Amino acid sequence: MSESKLERIQQLQKLLKIERDEDFEQYKQHFSRNNINYRKEHGVTWYPLVITNIEIGLGEYLAIDIERTTNHNEPHQFSGGKIASLFSNAHQDSQPINGTVKVLGQNKLRFSLTVDELPDWCHDGKLGINLLFDETSYNEMNIALEKVNSATNNRLAHLRDVMYKIKLPQFEKLDESLCIAGLNQSQNLAVQKIVAAKDIAIIHGPPGTGKTTTLVQAIRQTLMSEKQVLVCSSSNTAVDLLTEKLHREGIIVLRLGNPARISEEVLMNTLDAKVAAHPSSKELKSYRKTAEEYFRMAGKYKRTFGREEREQRQLFYQEARKILNDARVLEDYIISEQFNKAQVIACTPVVSSGRMMRDKYFTTVFIDEAAQALEPMTWIPITRSNRVIFAGDHFQLPPTVKSKKAEAGGLKDTLFEQCMYIDNVSIMLTTQYRMHEHIMNFSNQKFYQGKLIADNSVKNTLLSFNENEILLNTPIDFIDTAGCGYNEIVNSESLSIANPEEAQLLIKHLKLVLEQYYQTNKTEKRITIGLISPYKEQVQYLTTKIAEDEDLQKYKSQIAIKTVDGFQGQERDIIYISLVRSNDQKEIGFLNDIRRMNVALTRAKKKLVVIGDSSTLANQSFYKDFMDYADSIGAYKSAWEFIGYE
Repeated sequence: MSESKLERIQQLQKLLKIERDEDFEQYKQHFSRNNINYRKEHGVTWYPLVITNIEIGLGEYLAIDIERTTNHNEPHQFSGGKIASLFSNAHQDSQPINGTVKVLGQNKLRFSLTVDELPDWCHDGKLGINLLFDETSYNEMNIALEKVNSATNNRLAHLRDVMYKIKLPQFEKLDESLCIAGLNQSQNLAVQKIVAAKDIAIIHGPPGTGKTTTLVQAIRQTLMSEKQVLVCSSSNTAVDLLTEKLHREGIIVLRLGNPARISEEVLMNTLDAKVAAHPSSKELKSYRKTAEEYFRMAGKYKRTFGREEREQRQLFYQEARKILNDARVLEDYIISEQFNKAQVIACTPVVSSGRMMRDKYFTTVFIDEAAQALEPMTWIPITRSNRVIFAGDHFQLPPTVKSKKAEAGGLKDTLFEQCMYIDNVSIMLTTQYRMHEHIMNFSNQKFYQGKLIADNSVKNTLLSFNENEILLNTPIDFIDTAGCGYNEIVNSESLSIANPEEAQLLIKHLKLVLEQYYQTNKTEKRITIGLISPYKEQVQYLTTKIAEDEDLQKYKSQIAIKTVDGFQGQERDIIYISLVRSNDQKEIGFLNDIRRMNVALTRAKKKLVVIGDSSTLANQSFYKDFMDYADSIGAYKSAWEFIGYE
């Protein structure tokens, strides 16, 4: 390996430490340095709570159901897969118990513990649960980088050298006769490229071009010559979507991990569900039920008892553990069977290195949304594979980096983007099936060299073709608030920014659009609406105001309000974007991240409405060009046209 590439890996290790330290510092600021009430308000602690159920879960340990008794329905940061600790305020010297959040409701969660019996203090009340700083992902990324760094004369060393442009990627001859019905020309070419690749291939999927559909078909083709493949994404949502689509194709998928939100389609593919559906699960449940009964009998003995009672308690515990051991042998057999049956193992990169995957090696790993994954994260599944297929788009959301120093040092530079510049490895999908061509064209010119073509099924689609319905018969509106005095406001605590008057204008315009649409389309399918802002404070303001607006109550199930990241991979009939920034200094902050704006601008199918202050935004060339584009297609409007409009 060349010196410069060795330096890159060593630099990544240093940057990863900087990122980890910054992440931990932010955790401490939100948690360790603040009292319990502050932590509750910021959603990192539940207190007080009660244990409503105790049972032996999948694996070796107890699972408990807990419910908070106050602060009902308040927002929190707990989600599936996060590490937390159960603590007691009644016993200050008690040692908290760590575990993993498994299943989540608004006020309830299931907690998988790392013990096989609860300590006595759990029965004395005053219980709480804290989110912990989770180092697992950092540890696994470091292990992967060390493997890549030290690889010599093996497959990983070869893949590393290909991806770092030291060696050329190899391909079999393309099988041009491979033509899958339902895929277009560029999609079929991408599948052909993947089948022919010996080392690496890339599906470059701009918005709406059917990247996931193409990836699913590529996986199907690969399974014709391979018994099992690994499918990863750093996004649980993307893993769930692929699991769902593969399952519909009749492929046996084993979904590993703890996704925060599991759809019904995905649930049956999880390890827990497959174990529960196994013919031997009744025997397994019987073992556990008996063991739980022994645990309960042992638990009847209090902390103050004599030698005879202590011995009896020990006997109960011994018998419970013996039965549990039998259960675990049976469970290991069932789990092993699920792994052997699976054609696809689907999970996040960190889970791919977990205990159950330690001895697994794959001919092919497919990594979706690879442009959103840190390079060290991407290496985790690559270290257990023979060849790599990436899918993603480096002109959409970048990976999240919390440390400015690590970001500036190059931690934000992804392996996907690096490999995009290797000759002959990527195929760009060029037909988009989501949006009107006017909505597509600005991003097409800015990011995709004008190569995208809107399919005939969408290229001229509108909310209405009635020339009198002016709010509905145009695909784009840019509403300029310059001169209106709609100034941004900074929240002193969160430092996030809102623009209340711009939000009110958005709501007013939305109501006008809905009124016009449903006047003449009362029997039509309900339209879907997305409200996007780059700023959480504006998202919160819009959420509150729309919830309070009586006229919009009947539409609330049709409206989603999120930041840009929340809409990644999604689409709506109508999208509103509130750009928020309006100040005399012409500062636009992270609106400068034009990749995020590309995501926002490409979510709409039939109508895109962008609201912003041209006097602040036009100093950045991207936004100036967008305003010029809007003007060129007759989409430029002044906010004064809607102010006072009732």
